[in-house]
Amino acid sequence: MTKKHGDSLIEEKSNKQEDKEKILQEDKTILDVEHDKWDEFDDLSIRSVIAICTVILLILGSGIVYVAWNNWWNDDLIGPGTFLTSRQQSYENLVGFSNLEINGQGIMVCIVDSGIDLTHPDLRHLELNGWKDFVNSKETVYDDHGHGTMMAGIMSAKGGLTGVANGVSLLVAKALSEEGTGSDEIVSEAINWCRNNQADIISLSLGGAPGIIPSLISGDLVEESVNDALDEGIYVIAAAGNDGEEETDEDVDSPCNVENVICVGGVGIEGTIWSGSSKGSNDFQIFPPKLARQDPDKKPELVAPAESIPVLVSTNKGENEPTESTYGTASGTSAATVYVSSAIALLLQSNPSLSRNGSNGGDIEVIEQVKQWIKETCLQRTNSNEHDDYYGYGLLQVDILIERAT
Repeated sequence: MTKKHGDSLIEEKSNKQEDKEKILQEDKTILDVEHDKWDEFDDLSIRSVIAICTVILLILGSGIVYVAWNNWWNDDLIGPGTFLTSRQQSYENLVGFSNLEINGQGIMVCIVDSGIDLTHPDLRHLELNGWKDFVNSKETVYDDHGHGTMMAGIMSAKGGLTGVANGVSLLVAKALSEEGTGSDEIVSEAINWCRNNQADIISLSLGGAPGIIPSLISGDLVEESVNDALDEGIYVIAAAGNDGEEETDEDVDSPCNVENVICVGGVGIEGTIWSGSSKGSNDFQIFPPKLARQDPDKKPELVAPAESIPVLVSTNKGENEPTESTYGTASGTSAATVYVSSAIALLLQSNPSLSRNGSNGGDIEVIEQVKQWIKETCLQRTNSNEHDDYYGYGLLQVDILIERAT
């Protein structure tokens, strides 16, 4: 009995142990199931976080793409673009503007042309020191042709393009019509106005833009006004003209042919003569009568950038509607003229005594001295010191010219 009882107790104990193990196994199963559920939840959370982060990154990425695209659009399609800005820099390197930290401040320059469009974004900073309309007698500043705006921009732009002497004080005389033509009498009056308004430099891009400004200025009145300005120590810079490819090219345009005018021919991006640049006739001739020109007054005196020059383009046709940020290129010795006018402005800023009202200025002999320095500092096309009827004494080197004069 005891044994049986004992056997029964052992069996009962065994059954209880089995029940306990069964309960523990069930608990373990429940815990495993719950654990699996938590694992599932964690995976879902991680996937959700990853999805949300991906969306955020895509949004940020699209924003970055938009900004990059927008910058490219504004730079290359709305602004001047990398082609024009790099070309401008190449020309500045070619003639020595890049190494200078002066901008012509304090020097008065008078541009005689078709006017100026001050609504162009690159010219809105300007406050003219004087404006005179000799064509339509308007008090409002405008440019109904566009050539004057191009020339002013080369010197004074601040924006998409940067002028090479954008610190000068600017006078603008409108002497050319909507068609780009001007009479001898009107141009003469404009030059006299520049002289009476204390210009240190008069920039004449007349006759220097093919297909834009016909070379119709050739009368004695203009040359007389130019000589009056020179006698007062005013530097007159003029375009050689664009007749280089014509068989009838006998001499540079008037008033570039005047003895003490600084006459400017043109070159391309490599520094070689631009095909349209006019030739100077410097030898003695019987008819029409002309004495041989002497140094440093042989024509042209020098050359400067003239081929596919980056310029500002006016779109309002003189209506004073806001002009868009528009740019382009222009070729002609008119552009070369502005480069040299700007160079003389920087020269006078660095050495004020040479200006019209400087201690050594106000005399034509000072202009002759500056022209001699131009002759000595220009980069010659060959090793010869001789003047070339197209290339002049050489290519403008404004940094060396300033160093020579100081």
